[in-house]
Amino acid sequence: MSVYNRLETLGISLPPLATPAAAYVPFVRTGSLLFLSGHIARRNGKPWVGQLGNGVATAEGKAAARAVAIELMGTLHAALGDLGKVKRIVKLLGLVNSAPTFTEHHLVINGASELLGEVFGEAGAHARSAFGVAQIPLGACVEIELIAEVA
Repeated sequence: MSVYNRLETLGISLPPLATPAAAYVPFVRTGSLLFLSGHIARRNGKPWVGQLGNGVATAEGKAAARAVAIELMGTLHAALGDLGKVKRIVKLLGLVNSAPTFTEHHLVINGASELLGEVFGEAGAHARSAFGVAQIPLGACVEIELIAEVA
């Protein structure tokens, strides 16, 4: 089953490439590696704001991370023209806007990791880091960047 068939089965349509909100580009390719800039969680087209452990539950944060993964795949598609060119999702870096006592950052970022595994299969298994931070741009609850190996 192709990546696009899996997305269709999951009821996911990819968003268009988002315009950067500051002085950066959405992606950079060097050799066979494609680096995607951090994408913040969005809900209904606006930043998905909040702080994990302070009004935002782990399950909601996980849903936000899943939404970010969809945005990241949209950027991958825009960069490559075909998600079939993704040989491997190499690494995710997940930032979680969290209260000092929150300790489930890894469970939040699973929302992205699990979806990438569903969509890309073995090629979606990746290395990952998940951090709690005091704040993310625009008050978003989650931000994730991605590195992929591409054909």
